[in-house]
Amino acid sequence: MAFMTLILKKLKSALKAMARFVRQHTLQVIGWGISLSFVLVGLFFLWAATLQVPDLSSIESRKIEQSVKIYDRTGTVLLYDLNKNARRTIVPLSEISPYIQHATLAIEDPGFYSHYGIQPTAIARAILADIQVILTGTGLTQGGSTITQQVVKGSILTSDRTIARKLKEWVLSIKLERVLTKEQIIGLYLNQIPYGGSVYGAEQASETFFGKHASDVTLAEAAYMAAVLPAPTYYSPYGNNKAALDKRKNLVLSKMLEHGYITAQEYTEAKAVQVAFVAPRTSSIHAPHFVFYVQQYLENKYGEDALERGGWSIITTLDADLQVKAEEVVQAKAESNQKNFNASNTGMVALDPNNGQILLMVGSRNYFDKEIDGNFNITLATRQPGSAFKPFAYAKAFEKGYRPDTVVFDVETQFSTNCSPYDYANTDGCYSPVNYDNAFRGPMTLRDALAQSINIPAVKVLYLAGIDDTLRLAKSMGISTLGSADRYGLTLVLGGGEVTLLDMVSAYGVFATGGTRYPTTPVLQIKDRSGNIIEDNSNQNGTQVIDRSVAEKINDVLSDSVARAPLGANSSLQFAGYDVAVKTGTTNDYRDAWTVGYTPSFVLGIWAGNNDNSSMVKKVSGLIVGPMWHDVMQYALGKQPAASFTRSEDTDPTVKPILRGIWQVPGNDGALHEILYWVNKNDPLGPVPSNPAQDPQFNFWDIPVRAWGASHAFGGSVVPPSPYPPGGPQTGQ
Repeated sequence: MAFMTLILKKLKSALKAMARFVRQHTLQVIGWGISLSFVLVGLFFLWAATLQVPDLSSIESRKIEQSVKIYDRTGTVLLYDLNKNARRTIVPLSEISPYIQHATLAIEDPGFYSHYGIQPTAIARAILADIQVILTGTGLTQGGSTITQQVVKGSILTSDRTIARKLKEWVLSIKLERVLTKEQIIGLYLNQIPYGGSVYGAEQASETFFGKHASDVTLAEAAYMAAVLPAPTYYSPYGNNKAALDKRKNLVLSKMLEHGYITAQEYTEAKAVQVAFVAPRTSSIHAPHFVFYVQQYLENKYGEDALERGGWSIITTLDADLQVKAEEVVQAKAESNQKNFNASNTGMVALDPNNGQILLMVGSRNYFDKEIDGNFNITLATRQPGSAFKPFAYAKAFEKGYRPDTVVFDVETQFSTNCSPYDYANTDGCYSPVNYDNAFRGPMTLRDALAQSINIPAVKVLYLAGIDDTLRLAKSMGISTLGSADRYGLTLVLGGGEVTLLDMVSAYGVFATGGTRYPTTPVLQIKDRSGNIIEDNSNQNGTQVIDRSVAEKINDVLSDSVARAPLGANSSLQFAGYDVAVKTGTTNDYRDAWTVGYTPSFVLGIWAGNNDNSSMVKKVSGLIVGPMWHDVMQYALGKQPAASFTRSEDTDPTVKPILRGIWQVPGNDGALHEILYWVNKNDPLGPVPSNPAQDPQFNFWDIPVRAWGASHAFGGSVVPPSPYPPGGPQTGQ
């Protein structure tokens, strides 16, 4: 401590001495500063003078000489070489439609014809935005590059993000403006700019997108081409973000109007035009939906330049062998589903729950099938999950103290407190759901209710678990697309919220691991051309998001073939010698059919339906997607040793009898009652409520249960002695 005090005293003394020196020699210090500034400025100009604009004849070939390769998880199967099949047709500026030129200038560099290569105000604005992001963690980074700078960056320099490279870019941009005309610069730009994938230049993009020459492109088509430029993968007309592309196309048109390139009438007409894109062409690419998902991942994480950097090797998480098998199964059986069930498309995703690595991704039955919009990746689209959402509500209920043996009643029930508890007609906003077979089963354990996917108990479980709490749990497990509770109400448990197949598979993986969530990733490792590791996800850390005992209960129920048996024999869900948990889901309007299942080391999910969200033939999901899911799951199980879920039992005899499944107990009135008579939903493990009628759902649940008890001659000698304390609750009726 004394040593540190001495050091601080010495430092203070030195600072005081320096301050005295500056005060005494102020003019000298200023003179030295000015001299140093002149020296630095002189050195900068000397350095700038040494920079030369390369021979323009070599500019065109430089960009696509670099290559980014995407491999499977072994690093031996090449899925896609981003630049191997690069397509570009060089044309004179006179053969590129003025619409393309003006659309590009309006959105990318409206001051192109007035600046001298760089725009200091745009650079300053971008620097300030970047500083804000660094200091506050909020806001968005901005680009400050002119078209001239982009030509320099794309044709002369590498895209390394260093201060020295940026200084070179500014200097060379100014020099380029002195040796080339504006028309030559915009011509270079429009012939080299990437429009996504292997497409470079306006001519090739016009042919690829619209099947026509760049000279023949319409105003609306040109607006789309300019809209793609900031993020060619994200805004690709063949990807999942067509709505975002449409919005940006309209922004391009508004900028063209703002800068005087088009009239108000042209703007209105072009905005209303429905532009048709030609079908994507078959190319040397494997697992295209997955590859483009990886491209988007790179672009989001490293910026648009990442796709143009030379020498990167992307080792993905994809199991190429499993991917081929999945594609074969989907291709073979999805066509028959279209004929038999009016289900034209299918998506499938698998991952390793113990690390979040995506093992397969089939975004449609055929990426290149235009009739079904095959390029649309359905695994990333939001769809209603039907009963496949139920395990999240049951998991939350188990977390609060309910058990697989807990009993609720499957009886016709009105859940809307704005309606009469006797009204089951679902008029005027009433909510009285039915089961898939229109039957009601009376008392059911939560085990049987979840295994057999019975709706009435599921709605009751969601109420007991709490909608807000269930939503929070689902989101913590990886469901990223759900909104607030007031958007759904009790319909949430029957699939009222929209989710993606990828999120569902990831979230079910939390059950598989005993409650631990690992971030989903498509990339194992990224290396540069020198072998330096840029990113490594081979050892991701997980986060415990639910208690292991809760996950064990869900796993035990979903793998219980005996509890599932009343659904009928379904060989597609059975695997001799393997412990497999599985849940199906079908939406009420038969627009979506799901099956998601897992082992301790593998999760596989499948969706079937139509991209336009039209209904299928009224069949349960097991018939539509079960056989496909089974074939791929069986193949995957053969690639790994059998493993079993861990199981634990609740044996505490002090827990309320109703939570342990003892339901044949009359209340003080001698009648049979639903669970809300015995538990406070906000404190299920606490005392029996003294006035259960305070719960707004009590009468709505209890009236049909009392009626069921009366109709089944409940009473007399079959009633065991009450295990509850004397007195019991009052119904308040």
